[in-house]
Amino acid sequence: MRQILLLVVFVLAARWLVKTMRAAQTQAAMRGAARPGAARGGARPQPSSEPRQLVEPMVRCAVCGVHAPKSESVFGGARYFCSAEHARRYAARASGREGR
Repeated sequence: MRQILLLVVFVLAARWLVKTMRAAQTQAAMRGAARPGAARGGARPQPSSEPRQLVEPMVRCAVCGVHAPKSESVFGGARYFCSAEHARRYAARASGREGR
């Protein structure tokens, strides 16, 4: 019984020690990140000061209403279209001739 109790105490002490070491490493890394000129262990990339744009803006097609990425859409007549066919169809409808 005494050996089991000693084993439990040893395991709890080891877990506490690991948790304390991890917290100290995290705090040291955060302090190092706070100082821009601080040397760090390991080769970590420096975060850029300019924000990255994670998602591309979506635009709505003037003909069918489908949303498409802005870089893949067709711009014409101050409107965005999901395809060149829809841009032509819109231009034909706006000019008065119904072309298909």
